[in-house]
Amino acid sequence: MPLYEHVFISRQDLSNAQAEGLIEHFGAVLSDNGGKLVDHEYWGVKTMAYKINKNRKGHYAFLRSDAPAPAVQEMERLMRLHDDVMRVLTIKVDEHAEGPSVQMQKRDEREDRRRR
Repeated sequence: MPLYEHVFISRQDLSNAQAEGLIEHFGAVLSDNGGKLVDHEYWGVKTMAYKINKNRKGHYAFLRSDAPAPAVQEMERLMRLHDDVMRVLTIKVDEHAEGPSVQMQKRDEREDRRRR
């Protein structure tokens, strides 16, 4: 099955538990349609570069999935209909990277940064 990475932003007035509940909800949508959620990360509340729906901040979440295209399309459709989700980005990848995403790594752990 194809591999995908998803990032979505939910409203800032949700609690952390509610934002993480959205991850579980959309992971269940994937599994109900024949896919599986390989990994997920909750990145926390971050300030956005511009306002979206009068919100300056949002809860960011990152999902890695192994699912057929119809399952991903159904999950994206439900995300776009959900009132708490403001933006969705899905990317098809050749393989999932091992370990945490760059967003979750500490600056010291990143080996691709050069010395100044």
